[in-house]
Amino acid sequence: MICPVLPLSNDQLTDVQAMTLALAQAGLAGASGEVPVGAVVIRNGFLVAVGHNAPIANRDPSAHAEMQALRAAALTLGNYRLPDCELFVTLEPCAMCAGAMLHARLKRVVFGAADPKTGAGGSVIDLFAQAQLNHQTLIEGGVLAKECADMLKEFFRQRRNTSMSSKGLVDEKSAPSSG
Repeated sequence: MICPVLPLSNDQLTDVQAMTLALAQAGLAGASGEVPVGAVVIRNGFLVAVGHNAPIANRDPSAHAEMQALRAAALTLGNYRLPDCELFVTLEPCAMCAGAMLHARLKRVVFGAADPKTGAGGSVIDLFAQAQLNHQTLIEGGVLAKECADMLKEFFRQRRNTSMSSKGLVDEKSAPSSG
């Protein structure tokens, strides 16, 4: 989603405020049945663009939150290069998204929860640490990590419970006691 490059107040956004906006985007993704990941692009402390996961809705494997936010930021700013921008995302980027961030020449990427299965910011591989690349993007993890991880855990817990219910299985925690 494209946003005007305007401050939410006269103050520049802090990392926590930016991640809070990304969490709101993740909530939108989760509410529509997508994995709850959200992203925002900030330039000079001001909101430029937002995005949330939409690969199911868009029938597009590249419609990750980061990609949505990068596309919107490029349209808003009129350039595919975003060297003065920072991207905040609730989950550590995958290799596809990390590659796009490096090509966009972002100044900095900040993520919330680590992704031990596909994280390309240090958990599985660190694409940002490749000195051979012609552009270096700073990466930082752990901003509101608990809140970001909790949102994902709750989404998948609900999905498992729904799946178990539809298969006629009962979650032992919610089963009536026999006694």
